[in-house]
Amino acid sequence: MRVLIAEDEVYLAEAVQTVLSREGMAVDVVHDGAEALERLSYTDYDVVVLDRDLPEVHGDDVCRAIATDGSGTAVLMLTAAGRLDEKVRGFEIGADDYLAKPFEFRELVARLRSLARRPREARPPILEAGDLKLDVFRREVYRDGRYIKLSRKEFAVLEVLLGAEGGVVSAEALLEKAWDENADPFTNSVRVTISTLRRRLGEPGLIATVSGSGYRIAVAGSR
Repeated sequence: MRVLIAEDEVYLAEAVQTVLSREGMAVDVVHDGAEALERLSYTDYDVVVLDRDLPEVHGDDVCRAIATDGSGTAVLMLTAAGRLDEKVRGFEIGADDYLAKPFEFRELVARLRSLARRPREARPPILEAGDLKLDVFRREVYRDGRYIKLSRKEFAVLEVLLGAEGGVVSAEALLEKAWDENADPFTNSVRVTISTLRRRLGEPGLIATVSGSGYRIAVAGSR
């Protein structure tokens, strides 16, 4: 899952980034609304954790822009105001969820997972291919009933591949969805992660390389 944190409280933003990264999410951080809009113009985020009182461009205006750009990016709005009318206002301008400060990190993570299960194509919480099952919410992977322990990055890559439903996913797309903004586009991280993921998933192999294009999940009977 790729997440943008737009929060002007630097220490809070860094704390949230640390927690979400530990949960296997690829996380970028900005501290004002103008930079948030700039990032959104060239990066495809699954969820934006959006502080309402941002400098430069107010969080409400960022939220309106996201709601009307057709990207399908979900917005979880953060604010110090927990009054009902403030929450209603947030939903009216396009927020998908609302969390008042102060908040528990566990609740934030749970809400983000919930938003990620309401994607653009209504992706189910259990992704499957042949005898492989990935539980998005529990962060668990099973093959033929056997639990497979994956690293956070391996899980993120597998989630993107399964979500493509047999379609080819380029290395660039995997970098964008499973790594953060600091990823080197010329790195071999994708190739290395795919290699270790293949070993962990075992035989018969499930991840096919499509020469010059990327990778796809291929099961028996698929083309």
